[in-house]
Amino acid sequence: MRIVDVNEFYSPTGGGVRTYVDRKMAVMAEMGHELIVIAPGRRDWVDDRPGGRIIYVKAPGMPFDANYGLFWDSAPVHALLDALAPDVVEASSPWRPAWIVGKWHGAAPRVFFMHNDNVAAYPMRWFERFASPERIERSFAWYSRYMSRFLAHYDAVLTNGPALQKRLNARGVRVDAAMPLGIERAHFSPDLRDAGLRAELLADCGLGPDAHLLLGIGRHHPEKRWPLVIEAVKRASRSRPIGLTLIGDGYERRRIERLIADAPYIRLQKPVYDRARLAAIMASSDALIHASEAEPFGLVASEAMASGLPLIVPDTGGCAEVADRHCAELYRARDAASAAEAIGRLFDRDAALLRRAAIVAAARVRTDVEHVRDLMAYYEALVARGQRVAA
Repeated sequence: MRIVDVNEFYSPTGGGVRTYVDRKMAVMAEMGHELIVIAPGRRDWVDDRPGGRIIYVKAPGMPFDANYGLFWDSAPVHALLDALAPDVVEASSPWRPAWIVGKWHGAAPRVFFMHNDNVAAYPMRWFERFASPERIERSFAWYSRYMSRFLAHYDAVLTNGPALQKRLNARGVRVDAAMPLGIERAHFSPDLRDAGLRAELLADCGLGPDAHLLLGIGRHHPEKRWPLVIEAVKRASRSRPIGLTLIGDGYERRRIERLIADAPYIRLQKPVYDRARLAAIMASSDALIHASEAEPFGLVASEAMASGLPLIVPDTGGCAEVADRHCAELYRARDAASAAEAIGRLFDRDAALLRRAAIVAAARVRTDVEHVRDLMAYYEALVARGQRVAA
């Protein structure tokens, strides 16, 4: 099959979307399929890849992030779709591209793939001090109605996991199926656990090897709620020695540095791009702690589980969906005191039994190959049905 993805979030200097698309292209090629991405760029050019290509269409830049562009004109995108004659067309941006793809008059089925929850990521966080989650949901019901208007032009609506499907369904937004993402599980393993590396990380926190080592991974952005994690670790540290290594960077770094100034047992590390090193750090820690309830799918939680790492995560969102309860503790989302209690509960467990449960869970983590296989099977069935909604 030839899949064309009109992707406003793809950029050669981007992050998670680029990683997902590049890996998806490689896996599809191994299965005999082709993925072509149409992305906004500073100029028109084509980046040929094994198993596909990235076609950049000159477009205006995003005002607040120079890494990305914005589609506006439908004509060049429609011309490319006509010339490429895809079997299926994907879109994922809820703004202009949703309408560009939805209004294309070609014969191929149009699929909208939901990758994020804008209501949870932004309004829920912006206004949480002033209103209840229920009231915020009601106030932004207009956004769900807006999505339903463009989704009427699509033959299928998919999400990247059950957490996002449940949220959208609760708002009355159509979702036809969840297609949970997966990870490159071969990169991660409990066997990479290294007592020396663990001792080194704890020593960096000013602690000995008998202390507990927590790990946090993610960009320094309000959505990730690192201040909550820091407060939770400070509380939990009153009753036992705990070190926290935070790996990441971002525009909230200065704020995070101020918050940990009085906590030498919390250390910041720059992003680790060496996958082998990152996998070893994951396997050598004692638990991953995460705080973003807006995560639609818990990729970092899945990578941690594949490393044999227990989880401490919010009780809603993508991380909660992938967490294996035999080796995880959930806490009330947006509640630092509840998170501190969850840390205590996890470290009060029998360490040998917890380790055994985490190793069992590691072998069950969903892979990206499984994700692509299921997605291609869905697309093949969609094409075989031969029914199209009106553009």
